[in-house]
Amino acid sequence: MKNTILGSIYLTLAASIWGGMYVVVKVVVAVIPPLELVWIRYLVAILALLIIGFATRQKWRMAKRYFFIIIAIGIIGNTISIVAQETGTMLSTAQMGAIITSSTPAFMVIFARLLLKERLTIKKLLSVCLATTGVFFIVGIGEIDLTSKLGGIALLIAALTWALMSVLVKLLPSDYSQIVVTTYSISVALVVLTPFVLPRLQVIDTSGWTHPTIWGGLLYLGIVSTAGGFLLWNRGLQMLNASSGGIFFFFQPVVGTLLGWLILGESIGVTFWIGSILIVIGVLFIVMEKK
Repeated sequence: MKNTILGSIYLTLAASIWGGMYVVVKVVVAVIPPLELVWIRYLVAILALLIIGFATRQKWRMAKRYFFIIIAIGIIGNTISIVAQETGTMLSTAQMGAIITSSTPAFMVIFARLLLKERLTIKKLLSVCLATTGVFFIVGIGEIDLTSKLGGIALLIAALTWALMSVLVKLLPSDYSQIVVTTYSISVALVVLTPFVLPRLQVIDTSGWTHPTIWGGLLYLGIVSTAGGFLLWNRGLQMLNASSGGIFFFFQPVVGTLLGWLILGESIGVTFWIGSILIVIGVLFIVMEKK
């Protein structure tokens, strides 16, 4: 039960950090294109992780048989999913992003069943349905721009690949340091992206990149959202079933909407609180099931 509570805290913190990420991405991506933004945030994240790793004297050795899983995590989750997510965020509305990415836990249940042979239970299915309904209450469905089909497709790819990556993390030994795992997987993504990014950096306008808001956003995305968020998410998944851990993903739209209300002065109504209650009930189903 202790691991369940601690894992739930890790996953909730990670999802909450990513809930605030959408506001930052929306600002920064207006100046830095998605591909370059992912590359820079990973560069910042790796530097932060290496400092933490060496300061805490992590063991960097890993069995060769797990290299393929690390490469798959780096390409599928840290490269394809994040690039698709930021591209979709740029092309679509925040409402569409929240609704489409809320399909991630459902995909995680499917992949966990296929790859890990995790048992499907009524509580797991009910928790996903309740939380999904809660997301629709929070973001609404009336004002979605259905013409931004390309953004919607990109967000769907992001949800699918992130779910697969989250399940692949479970294939690694639980005693492996998540600092090491996260550093290696992000390094794979950085290597994959570098040949595509470097030629583009020579031709795009970088004059606006020096603005304090952009630099602050990059530091948040690199250190807090990427290094911190990935560490918390991967560690939390090691403590829970993959299909159960996915339900905490629904805290993203809750936190994102709350921050929009607190920081940007956006209005929230009774439907937000109804949706939030449904999401919390869905999460409690998962926590109580483990007990």
